[in-house]
Amino acid sequence: MEFFCYHRDRPGSLQLRNELLEEHWSYMDRYAAEMIARGPTLTDDGGAPTGSVHIVDLPGPATARSFAFGEPGCQAGVYRDVMLRRWRNLLGRTMWEFTGGPTGGNRYLVLGLGTGQPADLEVPFGQDELIAYGPLLSDDGATWLGTAALVRAPDPDTARAVLTPDRYADIEVHGWQFGGRS
Repeated sequence: MEFFCYHRDRPGSLQLRNELLEEHWSYMDRYAAEMIARGPTLTDDGGAPTGSVHIVDLPGPATARSFAFGEPGCQAGVYRDVMLRRWRNLLGRTMWEFTGGPTGGNRYLVLGLGTGQPADLEVPFGQDELIAYGPLLSDDGATWLGTAALVRAPDPDTARAVLTPDRYADIEVHGWQFGGRS
C-alpha cells in the first residue's frame, strides 16, 4: 500500500531540524527500498525547509503510522503536524525515474484537499513534468480525500494548474526539492 506523508515544520524549529538531519536520513535509509519520493518543502525564496514529504510503499496503515510518527524530527517536536494518507501511484514510478532528473527548473508539491466527488483520478496531459501524482485516500482506500502531486513547473500558478481548481476545498502549492543524501 502506498502512503503520502507530509511533516509540516513547527515555527522556530529550524535549528532542531538541522541538528537531527543525520538521524532523519539514517531513519529514512531504513526505508530506501520502499521510497517512491522524498524531499523537503521550502520557503518561497527556497532558502529554508518548511516540511518534509515522503511517499512510501508499506504493508498497511499501522506500519505507515509507525513510519510517520517514529521519525526522529517528529519525536523531537520539529513538526507542527503530520498529514498521513493512503495514496495511489498513478505514474507507476519513483521520483528517481523522472526523466527530468533531480535538478534544473522549479519543483513543487501541489496538494489538493478534496471535497465532494473525486476529481483528477486520471494522469493529466503533459505528464512528462510530473514527478509523482496520485489521489489521497482514506486508510481503507475507499474514500477520496484529495490529490497530491510533485511537479516541475516554471512557477506556482503553473504547478497549481495540474489540478482542477473548482473541485477542491483548497489547493496548496509549496516549493519542493528532491531529498535524501547527496
